[in-house]
Amino acid sequence: MKILIVGPSWVGDMVMAQTLFQCLKQRHPDCEIDVLAPEWSRPILERMPEVRQALSFPLGHGVLQLATRRKLGKSLAGQYDQAILLPNSLKSALVPFFAGIAKRTGWKGEMRYGLLNDVRVLDKERYPLMIERFMALAFEPGVDLPKPYPRPSLHIDAGSRAAALAKFGLSLDRPVLALCPGAEFGEAKRWPSEHYAQVAEAKVRAGWQVWLFGSKNDHPVGEEIRLRLIPGLREEAVNLAGETSLAEAIDLLSCAGAVVSNDSGLMHVAAALNRPLVAIYGSTSPQFTPPLAEQVEIVRLGIECSPCFERTCRYGHYNCLRELAPRPVLQALDRLVADPIEPVEVE
Repeated sequence: MKILIVGPSWVGDMVMAQTLFQCLKQRHPDCEIDVLAPEWSRPILERMPEVRQALSFPLGHGVLQLATRRKLGKSLAGQYDQAILLPNSLKSALVPFFAGIAKRTGWKGEMRYGLLNDVRVLDKERYPLMIERFMALAFEPGVDLPKPYPRPSLHIDAGSRAAALAKFGLSLDRPVLALCPGAEFGEAKRWPSEHYAQVAEAKVRAGWQVWLFGSKNDHPVGEEIRLRLIPGLREEAVNLAGETSLAEAIDLLSCAGAVVSNDSGLMHVAAALNRPLVAIYGSTSPQFTPPLAEQVEIVRLGIECSPCFERTCRYGHYNCLRELAPRPVLQALDRLVADPIEPVEVE
């Protein structure tokens, strides 16, 4: 059985999509799974053993270009028994339709009747978690999902990890605290840089080194965090945001002794690497897309106006994050991992 998955457009969603691939392999051990997704997602998919190959989708998010989708669909004709669509958009259904794939499965959305022939109607109360909505597409309608639920698990190649360490001149002589202060979704997911800096300072004093991760857009905030550290501590923090590829970021995150992250794609990557993780929530909720790992502490204030799921604060104060002090994050880290040495003073 050959299955084409039309993948999501966000890092975290792609990581969580592995739960669907795992369910498909449980049901059909010999099935072959290919994933049609943006090129950026290849490093994630290459670290999922359930995926045979990643197929690069040549169009940007939200772009229609009907002729390109038709051409791509025709190039895939006759290769698959089923297509499963994770996005709910009409556009995502076009390639499997043009490919003439016999069974085209997805949730009802954006007038996709005709493009899909296995249309599911989503019961949000029955499937409150995103992974449940992904996993359910592996089964017939109405079937109870098997428990315990699978968890994403990215596999790391020791050689590529060693190459990334060498490229950036990084050493594992001290435990690594990874900080992920960005969030592509918007400002309402970003814990303030001054709070991250206080966490970084406390852990450096306790014998850790700090690596900062993120995209090019996150490089300035990473540098702001690093520069908030006093001389003598600042040298123990490395700003990798925007410097690494996604593949290198994944490999380097696998070295972390602990991770502190906003609700972001890298949070889900850290969870899939089974790193001890403190996840900080502000405008969003762990009730829909929680990090899926064994060693996780979720820290949030839960003030009256959150979760609002807005990209920017409608009131302009961002209190759900600004009023979340560093202490509970440090306490969560202490519950997860022990410091290597007693705190030391640096002049």
